[in-house]
Amino acid sequence: MESIQSALKQWSQDNNKFQQRLNEARNSLLADPIVKKALDQVSVTDEMLEQGLIKLYELQKELHHCHDCPGLSNCPNMMRGYQPELMVTRKALDLRYHPCSLKTNEESARKQRQLIKSLYVPKDILKATFDRLDRDHEREEASRKALAFALGANPGEDGQGLYFYGKFGVGKTHLMGAVANELRDRGIETYIVYTPDFFREMKSSIGDGTFQEKIDMVKKAQVLILDDIGAETISGWIRDDVLGAILQHRMLENLPTLFTSNYDYDELEDHLSYSERGGIEELKAKRIMERIKHFTTFVNVEGANRRSR
Repeated sequence: MESIQSALKQWSQDNNKFQQRLNEARNSLLADPIVKKALDQVSVTDEMLEQGLIKLYELQKELHHCHDCPGLSNCPNMMRGYQPELMVTRKALDLRYHPCSLKTNEESARKQRQLIKSLYVPKDILKATFDRLDRDHEREEASRKALAFALGANPGEDGQGLYFYGKFGVGKTHLMGAVANELRDRGIETYIVYTPDFFREMKSSIGDGTFQEKIDMVKKAQVLILDDIGAETISGWIRDDVLGAILQHRMLENLPTLFTSNYDYDELEDHLSYSERGGIEELKAKRIMERIKHFTTFVNVEGANRRSR
């Protein structure tokens, strides 16, 4: 009999300790700033709170992962790239999951790559940053202007862009990659488009019905970089209905456009005045160039050909 009483007493003590640990865990959970913030945004009763502790534990765990985000590829959440939001459903606490900004950006980039193949650029360009650029005297001014643009760009308010002119291989596209990566870090949507491939793709998109969707995406990008303009075979349709339409929209909406080219302003105007049929349309070329000149700052990129090293 004494052994039974001793066992019951021990069980009672263990149960009290267990209950104490549960209360401590509950209080710690409800005191967590992340959980408190979530609860402040919904209306809950004490009963809903007690019955919804499991949901709150899940919320706490997942949002702490997000707070100390290790990157999308290493996301430890139950659904990679998704984060929970506390809500009330049928008078009970529940969680709704939605994609985080990294997941949204990944999905957006995937759709862009599927839609416009000419958005593909070399991996070394995608990794370009200002702190990795070659620090030489010849490109100092160009690097300084590129960085100033990247740090101060304000799409929708200021539509002023840059026109990088220079010979083959001096690093114009690499500078633009650094600009795009800095803008990305600031949360500014930026497209780098290799212009010759883009114009060819726009011509073929007439047949598959994707022309309007493609041109709208490029027209409305917060910052657009047209790489190697002038290297394409020009036609009146490409110049007026594609390039002209893109630049007109971006000019009206104060969306900056940046260019790289082996042609200066005058040489590009000559290039745009010719069509594939051999005609010369100087007036139409001047209209395009007036938009480019008025909304860009000319930057001469000098230096040796880095591709031959």
